[in-house]
Amino acid sequence: MTQREKPARLVVGNWKMHGGLAENAALLQDILAGLQAKQGARPACLVAVCSPYPYLGQLQQVLSESTVAWGAQNVNEHERGAFTGEVSVDMLADFGCRYVIVGHSERRALFGETSELVAAKAERALEGGLIPIVCVGETLAERESGRTESVVGEQLRAVLDRLGPKITNTVLAYEPVWAIGTGKTASPEQAQEVHAFLRGLVAQRYIDQAAGLQLLYGGSVKPGNAAELFAKPDINGGLIGGAALVAKDFLDIVAAG
Repeated sequence: MTQREKPARLVVGNWKMHGGLAENAALLQDILAGLQAKQGARPACLVAVCSPYPYLGQLQQVLSESTVAWGAQNVNEHERGAFTGEVSVDMLADFGCRYVIVGHSERRALFGETSELVAAKAERALEGGLIPIVCVGETLAERESGRTESVVGEQLRAVLDRLGPKITNTVLAYEPVWAIGTGKTASPEQAQEVHAFLRGLVAQRYIDQAAGLQLLYGGSVKPGNAAELFAKPDINGGLIGGAALVAKDFLDIVAAG
């Protein structure tokens, strides 16, 4: 992959089910001030935050004049209808969202989302003008049994089969389940190996576009390990959980990009 083809760095904060109006305001103010102080008007890499649904209006209000994009953590696969408690892509677009996370391991494990459902959500997001951040990842048992590639391959192929060449308009995020919120992190070499495998799967069908696909690593990314992870050739940034809730940590990770 040449330097010309290499995609831009992207760092996305996933707040998960955290936040409140006052604490969000303080966090966002600190992030914006830190970006301005450290990198001037434009950060060193693309930056986004994904909040719970109730705070999307706050993100729109606070971030609309900044370089920071925003998004949601989930979306329904249907355009509209009798789906009480669900949120559509058009609703997210009303709040200026650029991104939406689909297929996070917590959604797969806790809410039974299948790879086919994740693919449908990714398709709906693209149809509505949003960029889906499609998450894939294996459990510790699956890694220890040598099934990492078969598991993440199945998850990605479901999306490839559904989206076809539109896969290149998404962002892929590799998040090993055993490293999410555990303090454990895949080594840069382990992460690069899986990222290269994922890019290779896309290249088997769409070789010309695969090099430009953004691939993020997520799973206990911290200021201390971000630079080494991001230095790997197929890792184009990070999907950040806990560290995204601490302005200094998040800013340090952005700076590593």
